[in-house]
Formats: sequence, C-alpha cells, structure tokens
Amino acid sequence: MNNLWAPWRMEYVRAPKKNLKGTFSQKLDNGTDEDNMILFRGSHSFVCMNLYPYSNGHIMVIPYEVVDKPEDLKSIVLSEIMNISSQSMSIIRKKMNAEGFNFGSNIGASAGAGIAEHLHFHIVPRWKGDTNFMPAIGNTKVHVQGLQDTYAELKPFFQNMELPK
Repeated sequence: MNNLWAPWRMEYVRAPKKNLKGTFSQKLDNGTDEDNMILFRGSHSFVCMNLYPYSNGHIMVIPYEVVDKPEDLKSIVLSEIMNISSQSMSIIRKKMNAEGFNFGSNIGASAGAGIAEHLHFHIVPRWKGDTNFMPAIGNTKVHVQGLQDTYAELKPFFQNMELPK
C-alpha cells in the first residue's frame, strides 16, 4: 500500500537498521510519555500509539515484561491487557466514532510480527467503507488525521482509565 502522507516514516526509513529488541521498553525510560506517545501506564502493561498506523487511532497494548508469546505472561498481566484493551476500544469508539475494531497480535516473525521479541497487541479502529476504492483499486491508504493530533485528542480520555482491583 502507498500512503498519501506518512512524514514520520522518513526518519525510520533513513535510519540505520538496528536490533529491535528493547524498542518498546525504551519508550518507558527515555523521553516523556508525550514524546513516546504513551497514552496510559498500567501496573503490568502500557498503551501507546502505533507509529506506523493502519488506520487513525491505531494503538498498541504492550506488557512491561519482554516475552515473545502470551503463555509466558502471568494471568494477572493478561487480565490487565484485556481490561485496558476493552477500555481503550470504548474510548476510541466514543471519541473517534469507530464502528468496529481489529484486535490481536502477530506472534512470531513467521506470523508477521515486526518486533517478535516483545509481544504486543494491536487495536485498529475500523469504519464502514474505510476499505474503499483507494486501497482496493488505487493501492493507496488515506490517513485523515496526523499522528500527533490523534495522540492529543485521545490522551485526556486515557488519563481516566481504571485498572481492575
């Protein structure tokens, strides 16, 4: 797919390729949450914007613990991830009028995981007609809002997210 816009990708494209291990963990310790587009920090996981979104509002829920498969996470971590994911979808549904979601994880490089070493879950908002003639015929994906703008729009709503007790 081509993008009509994706200015933040140029830095990635031009950057020397490096070991991706620790990519998500670095977000937690370097810079501010705004710099790293972290929307929420839970007890066992966090929510951040996907820097290379499939659609506007594409976010990820990532456990703090670096594991490559869900069976290596404790039940309490998996429970928090599901709770945070559910609340995240509710926020995006209300704020961005999402009509549906793709939710899941690519587990392992052979399944398409770009960062296979650190399990993460994608929440991709969807709307009726978001797959129209542009991607189907024109091989082009249209993004209607900038990444920073989407972060600024969603961030206040994530501040009120509650963890299970």
